[in-house]
Amino acid sequence: MSRLRNGIVSGLVLLLGRRRHRRPKPEETRIVPAQPPNPAAELAVLALLGLSSLSALGFILVYAFAGSLPAVTPLLGATIGLSLLFLAAALVVVGLKLVPQEEVAEAYPPHEHPGEQQVIAELIDESSTRFTRSRFFKLGLLGAGGTLGLALLTPAVSFGPLFHVGDFLRTPWRRGRRLVDENGRPYKASDIEKKNFYLAFPEGTNDEEKDQMAASLVVIRLDPDQLHLPPHLTGYDAHGILAYSRICTHAGCAITLYRAPLFQPDEPRPALVCPCHYSTFDPATGGTVTFGPAGRDLPLLPVYVDSSGYLRAKGNFDGPVGPSWWGVRIWKAQP
Repeated sequence: MSRLRNGIVSGLVLLLGRRRHRRPKPEETRIVPAQPPNPAAELAVLALLGLSSLSALGFILVYAFAGSLPAVTPLLGATIGLSLLFLAAALVVVGLKLVPQEEVAEAYPPHEHPGEQQVIAELIDESSTRFTRSRFFKLGLLGAGGTLGLALLTPAVSFGPLFHVGDFLRTPWRRGRRLVDENGRPYKASDIEKKNFYLAFPEGTNDEEKDQMAASLVVIRLDPDQLHLPPHLTGYDAHGILAYSRICTHAGCAITLYRAPLFQPDEPRPALVCPCHYSTFDPATGGTVTFGPAGRDLPLLPVYVDSSGYLRAKGNFDGPVGPSWWGVRIWKAQP
């Protein structure tokens, strides 16, 4: 944090510069006639730049909380429009009230002459003598330009989650929650047969909650001696019963196919298959990808059998649910 603070201070010093006390030139040596300061115009410029910054910040906030606000599109248009309007008004006031107006009677001589270049440099230097709050003006201009730039970049977050990342990571699964079928009937371990495919949901969810991709599971049973789960997934099965996320990690399609070999060992190993792009996952090794475009393993939910024989969740998924183009590789599933 100290390096960041020092960098910010250094940048402000470079931007604002050190205060220089310039001796006013005699009137007879000036190119631009001296004019009195205009504090009212300077305050108006600072106020307009501040309003531009606030309007741009309002655009960012409206975009961030668009889901909970009415009439989002008019609010977005009003905030970004006011930001541009206030910035334009500030520049108009600077041009009319703070920058001296000069009338040139004849064309400037060629720029390659150093004498004439010095004259132009003096013109620019003397034209700024009416600014008595130049540092505040620079800060206001920087704030207005910076917030407006951020506002223009804000829609880029629609390409991926930034403000509402938690919505993509939360799941309804908790320790002790029972697995139920489409009709709400709890599954017992004895209901899960080998070479069959079962659809499961958290107990107590309504039809709308069942449609949430983080809720649905595919449940299968393998022989315990067929399992080759990695060390970090040890204990995730219940005597060979496995509960995987139903959502393919490629593009978010539903996994609806289960390949259960009938004539082993001539046929391939058991596999969960997405019918959209044929991503194939090996349930015996923790949902690893064996074929297709999926970029990461299928999330596995740890389950156990309670004293009454019902299947219950032992916790949350081992990884985030959903397609990889959400950038979920860097996050963890949340309860």
